[in-house]
Amino acid sequence: MTLTPRIALLLLLPPLLWAGNAIVGRLAVTSISPAMLNLLRWALALSLLLPLGWRALRRPGEITRRWRYLAPLGLLGVGSYNTLQYLALRTSTPLNVTLIAASMPVWMLLIGALCYREPPQRRQLIGALLSLLGVALVLSRGDLSALARVHFVAGDLLMLVAVMCWGGYSWLLARPPASMQGEARPAWGWAEFLLVQTLFGLFFSGFTAGIEHELTPMPIAWSPWLLLALAYVAIGPSVIAYRCWGLGVMAVGPAVAAFFSNLTPVFAALLSAALLGEWPQWFHGAAFVLIAAGIAVSSRRQAG
Repeated sequence: MTLTPRIALLLLLPPLLWAGNAIVGRLAVTSISPAMLNLLRWALALSLLLPLGWRALRRPGEITRRWRYLAPLGLLGVGSYNTLQYLALRTSTPLNVTLIAASMPVWMLLIGALCYREPPQRRQLIGALLSLLGVALVLSRGDLSALARVHFVAGDLLMLVAVMCWGGYSWLLARPPASMQGEARPAWGWAEFLLVQTLFGLFFSGFTAGIEHELTPMPIAWSPWLLLALAYVAIGPSVIAYRCWGLGVMAVGPAVAAFFSNLTPVFAALLSAALLGEWPQWFHGAAFVLIAAGIAVSSRRQAG
């Protein structure tokens, strides 16, 4: 499907909201443990989704018959990715985390080739290179030689696993089984579908939070700031971003959508600059051009 302005907007909103999530997450993990932050985030998101998607619970058989598909969706997209990201932010640097997240298009193409027999096309590889170069330009603040001085720690490996989880989640959305296609698919709207994913994801999130509490107990330092942070991560990066991402992935496929995810570190740099009172530099504009070029090249239709 052609990348229309509407679809482009749908795919631009998630990285903007996720950039805010990275900033809020870095601040919040000093007051609440990472797994508990993710658990409360999705518990609040569930409370927002229930008034919209409660009809999915009226026929539990439709859910149980499709658990082999829905459970991995909840595990990868809700239960794993953000928990791993919040954990990574406790031990890794923002530079390393966003560098690893910027490899998303590569992992999307690799998963597509290995699991779905969709080999990457040359234009997608070129687009990935342009997009990664734009991200590297921002992260190095215009000095690409700074990337050679990056040192990787345990949190970086957690973020690498998180990126793989998100790649798998996106491909599952784009390639659903027969039971989730056409007339066989339950009459679920977006809210019902996300609610069901959240239910499965909360099971895994609760299990992870329980293990975390047993191994490294950390009391929650409640404050008005933390309540605002929880409200933001539950509404913006969860409900709104997941809705837009799902629509975008289904429209253009995960490989093209992954290039938009590379805008997350760019938005994060701009938001951080705004919070610090700094004006954007030349490399921010250059990065936008490179990432936009990567998106344009990767989403262009092949001739004939």
